[in-house]
Amino acid sequence: MTSKEELRPIKLWVTSPGPNPWKPVMILEELGLPIEYKLLFWEELMTPEFAKINPGGKVPVMYDPNTDLTLWESGAIILYLIEQYDTEKKLTYTSLKKKNLLNQWLMFQMSQQGPFFGQIGWLIIMPRFNYFHPDKVPSVIERYNKQSERILNILNEALEGKDWLVGDKCTYADLSFFMWNVILPLSVQSPPGETPLSKYPNVMAWHNRMAVMESVKKTIATRQKMMDEEGMGADALPKDTNAEEMLQKMKDNGAA
Repeated sequence: MTSKEELRPIKLWVTSPGPNPWKPVMILEELGLPIEYKLLFWEELMTPEFAKINPGGKVPVMYDPNTDLTLWESGAIILYLIEQYDTEKKLTYTSLKKKNLLNQWLMFQMSQQGPFFGQIGWLIIMPRFNYFHPDKVPSVIERYNKQSERILNILNEALEGKDWLVGDKCTYADLSFFMWNVILPLSVQSPPGETPLSKYPNVMAWHNRMAVMESVKKTIATRQKMMDEEGMGADALPKDTNAEEMLQKMKDNGAA
C-alpha cells in the first residue's frame, strides 16, 4: 500500500456544526491521514450538484482518490478507513470477538445515540428559530429525553470498571460517540455547573478521556474555526439567521 507520505488527501464534504461529519475526521486525524475539506452550507445539501455525490443530501461524504472510492454514511466511512488504513490496528483489534464487539457499538451509536440525540436537537433547537416546527410538543420531547437517558444508562453500565467500550484502548467505536455527546448540552438543560453527562459518571469520565486526545482536540478546533468563519453561534445555528429567509432557501433547494 502507498505510504502515508505519498497519499493524496482524502476529500470530505462537511457542514461545520456537524456532528456526523466530524466522526470520520477524528479517525482520519488519529491515523495521520491527509484531509481536504469541502465545506457546505445547509441549503447546499439538496442541490442537484450535491445530489450527484449523495442523493440523500447528507454529510459526511468521502472521496478517496487513492482508491477512487466515494462513500456516504459516517459509519461506512469509518469502517472503510479502518480497513484500508489502520494497518497498525491503532483503533481496532485483530481478534474475532473484539472486532465484532466494536461493530456492535458502532451500530448502537448509529441506530440509537445519533438518531435520538439528533431528534432532541430538532425538537428543542429548531422551534426556537421557527424553522420547521414552531410549536413544541411536550409529550414528544419527553419521549426523546427518556430515550436519551436510556442510551446514556446503557453506556454508563457498559463502562463500569472500564476506560473503553472494548478492550484496553480507545477505538473507532469509542470515538464514534464523542461528537453527539459534545452537542447534547445544546438541547438538554442541566443545573448550573453540570452537563447532561453529569448523572452518568462513567460516561463523563470516558468522554473526558477522549477530549484530551490530540486527534480529538484538532478535530474540535477545525470544526470551531469553520463555525466561526460561517458566523455560527454556540447553538450551531447562524448568529444572524433570518428564519424565514433560510427556510425559503432550503425549500427552494428541496431540503424542507
